Amino acid sequence: MKEQVARTQQKVVRRRPSQRVKTALPLLPMRGIVVFPYMVLPLPIGREVSIRAVERALAADRRLLLVAQQQTSVEEPLPEDLYDVGTIATVLRWVTLPNGHLEILVQGQSKVRIDHYTQRRPYLQADFQQVKDIRKRSGGLSEEVEALIRQTREKLERLFALGYLMPPDILILAENVQAPGRLADAILSNLELEVDEAQPLLEQRDPLRRLSAVGDLLEKAFDRMVMQHHVRSKAQENMTKTQREYFLREQLRTIQQELGEVDGHTESLLELRTRIDEADMPPEVEQEGRKQLGRLERMQPESSEANLIHTYLEWLLELPWRIATEDCPDLHRAHEVLDADHYGLERVKERILEFLSMRKLNSQMPGPILCFVGAPGVGKTSLGSSIARALGRKFVRLSLGGVRDEAEIRGHRRTYVGAMPGRIAQSLRKVGVINPVFLLDEVDKMGRDGHGDPTAALLEVLDPEQNHSFSDHYLGVPVDLSQVMFIATANVADAMPSAFRDRLELIHLEGYNDDEKLQIALRHLLPRQVNMHGVAHEPLRLSEATLRQIITGYTREAGVRQLERALAAICRKVARQVAEGQTDKT
Repeated sequence: MKEQVARTQQKVVRRRPSQRVKTALPLLPMRGIVVFPYMVLPLPIGREVSIRAVERALAADRRLLLVAQQQTSVEEPLPEDLYDVGTIATVLRWVTLPNGHLEILVQGQSKVRIDHYTQRRPYLQADFQQVKDIRKRSGGLSEEVEALIRQTREKLERLFALGYLMPPDILILAENVQAPGRLADAILSNLELEVDEAQPLLEQRDPLRRLSAVGDLLEKAFDRMVMQHHVRSKAQENMTKTQREYFLREQLRTIQQELGEVDGHTESLLELRTRIDEADMPPEVEQEGRKQLGRLERMQPESSEANLIHTYLEWLLELPWRIATEDCPDLHRAHEVLDADHYGLERVKERILEFLSMRKLNSQMPGPILCFVGAPGVGKTSLGSSIARALGRKFVRLSLGGVRDEAEIRGHRRTYVGAMPGRIAQSLRKVGVINPVFLLDEVDKMGRDGHGDPTAALLEVLDPEQNHSFSDHYLGVPVDLSQVMFIATANVADAMPSAFRDRLELIHLEGYNDDEKLQIALRHLLPRQVNMHGVAHEPLRLSEATLRQIITGYTREAGVRQLERALAAICRKVARQVAEGQTDKT
């Protein structure tokens, strides 16, 4: 080494007699890692001082001082934040990244001790001296050294036998190398060590002590690998035990079938299969049901996934895929029902009868989606119920006020805990037919958040071109909504998104005048409240003048909701008098 330095100095002197050779090199602080001689590793360079140091090295002989930091949290380390012993490394390759950072590949060369720092800005630079191992004068290897090297080889072989991740070349090196320090440094370069474990070994000059410490580290690594293998074996044993239980249960099930005995789980599976055979589901739905039933038959009945599949099959079986009520297209009866249920609203009734006439003449033609718009209490919801009664269909109402999650309409995917179908599918299951009159109430009060837009899901529900194969995320099979008669209600039409509003035919319900409110009170509200409060057997009569006084003096509304509350208050007073034995005529 000294001869090489001397030759270099002679060459430099011959070229530039006035230039002195400097031993100072740029220093790269290392966070969380200690670099040993012969160690090859990639390094990401992101700190400004580190980038400057690497650039300086690349401009010269590509050599760097790699010194570990005492604390990894220090962003701009000073000399007192670094250890005294480090490693000279050579930059083998480097890449400049688009963000200005560097990726370099370095190889450790030799250990050095920092003498003093010659520069702090814009990067650290220091003078150093080589750190040589202590060598004992003896002819050849002693028995102690040979034994230590042999033990280290054996420990390495045991680690490799357990699958420890280390380059296979290290075994070849261990077979051929005779220098204990060289072997120790090569192994240390491939062990995952903390800085406080690795730095004392880097500073250790006695190769035998260093190799002995390496042997201890290999023992610890071996013990960890044995423990990991034990845990894996235990897990495999448990898995084998579960498979054995499954095999025995299958045998027990077969024996029970041979004896004519059926356990609860088998009986449940047979019942599900029978119900699928008799359900008359669409082919795609039946195929999915049989597929999930096959999975259920291969599972342990106690498993959580078996319960999820069982619940899913129950949903498939309870939906009314082909169950429908027969329409009663009698327009005279429809007119009578509308008149009996609602006083006034002649223009609205006329439009409803036109709608029903079109359905009677061409039931396959996709008609418009009616949307009743008006103030609270003008009869929007009850009109939907009257249409269902006029057609002889079942009626189901879905309140959408405050709904913000698309999953409320489309359902949750079955991978989520507590997943359920959407409220459309739930309502069909509840009503039990595939062609109800479906009232979407308060569609103007839906919102949206990070979980999606429910109005976007309703666009598919209301679109005649798409709703024959509505996709519910939980069910995973198409649901035919083409036979459902959808009707919507809203208080304010402008509150609905324009794309959603364009799918609807808006029918505005104006408020009632005093004469209409009087007739509604006489025909509907008062008789209903009398029956509800149990005073029907008492001769409770209110004159038209009294009702007009209530309408003008106690209610100020477009509908009749507050008027009904006022009549309910009167009925409560009468009910109390009757209950207390006061039977005076009212």
